[in-house]
Amino acid sequence: MAGIKFPNSRMSSIQMTGGIREILGRADELEKHGRSIIHMEIGRPDFDSPECAKNAAIAALNHGDVHYTDMAGKYELREALAEKYKNENSMDIDPERNLVITAGAIEALTASFLTILEPGDEVIVPTPYFPAYADQIAIANGVIKEVHTTMENGFRLKVDDLKCAITPKSKILLLNTPNNPSGAVLTKKDLEEIADLAINNNLWIIADECYEKFLYEGEHISIASLPGMSSRTITISAASKTWSMTGWRIGWTICPEEMKPYVNKCHQNLTTCATSFAQAGVIEALRHADNDVKNMVTEYKRRRDMVMKWLENIKAFEYVIPSGAFYAFPRISSLGMDGFKFCSWLLEEAGVSTVPGEVFGCPGHIRLAYCRSYEYIEDGMKRIKEAVEKL
Repeated sequence: MAGIKFPNSRMSSIQMTGGIREILGRADELEKHGRSIIHMEIGRPDFDSPECAKNAAIAALNHGDVHYTDMAGKYELREALAEKYKNENSMDIDPERNLVITAGAIEALTASFLTILEPGDEVIVPTPYFPAYADQIAIANGVIKEVHTTMENGFRLKVDDLKCAITPKSKILLLNTPNNPSGAVLTKKDLEEIADLAINNNLWIIADECYEKFLYEGEHISIASLPGMSSRTITISAASKTWSMTGWRIGWTICPEEMKPYVNKCHQNLTTCATSFAQAGVIEALRHADNDVKNMVTEYKRRRDMVMKWLENIKAFEYVIPSGAFYAFPRISSLGMDGFKFCSWLLEEAGVSTVPGEVFGCPGHIRLAYCRSYEYIEDGMKRIKEAVEKL
């Protein structure tokens, strides 16, 4: 329309091309033309959703559970989540005062940014990070402030680096542990130091804990469980990764009582409520799908160990062993090309679709997702090794 210029000021910093979906699109195009492509770009669990969850959703549909729920979500689901966080995460959660069920973790994050940020407020985000964070912060009129972590430190955030990033405009520190894409897991000591810094500098914490069950070494600590942190922490998670329910679109926000009505109002105007019968399935997964989760994580650890063995034999790559999530994030800078160029070359040369580290704010790396069968991923690693050796 005349007089309207795109992008607007909020979205001017958002990259519209070169992301994960564009890489997937090119890989799909090659497949349509008969190429054999190994997909290691998308972080989507390849397991089916738990049978008990599917049966519960079917039963809910058959019983007419097809209408709006409470905007904050079914009370039964919030109650089950409160019990889970009390027993597993040492968090004291009130189902009515602290929880909002959302359409996945993406909506939970977006509603949280919209609730907290004033225009120009800074969100401190350790790199590497999930690229949607930058888009969401921009849409909420915030400013992303990157703090770089290093492979030499296992991609764990150093508090001294964090101190240097704090300015009078700093409002939120965004933590993601286990981390996508590095697989790094913050220790209890790390989190205690970060908590002290947050309290002393009046920072909010948004804790993205979507990968908490995908843990191979160490332990998962929710920063909200530490002294003085429940009143300044928003904990975000979802059913998507834990129970391989990405398409169900059920997530949640755990926040302080005074914030909950405003998060809920944002959520109301984004999606009204999360899908009724999908919520019924998540209730059942929380109660009866522990074995499904354990079996999935055991298999992912087996795949991780296999990927590490291949990386050990690719001399041009440097890497650290990820402690969580389901990604490897090797450094490829010795090859003399950036991540975009290398991933494009690898796709055309070897038929392996990967993601450049630049997408995650970390040039010189690539992300390898081991979310397909063991044999499929091993074929991909074999192709990568043979292609790199040609260079």
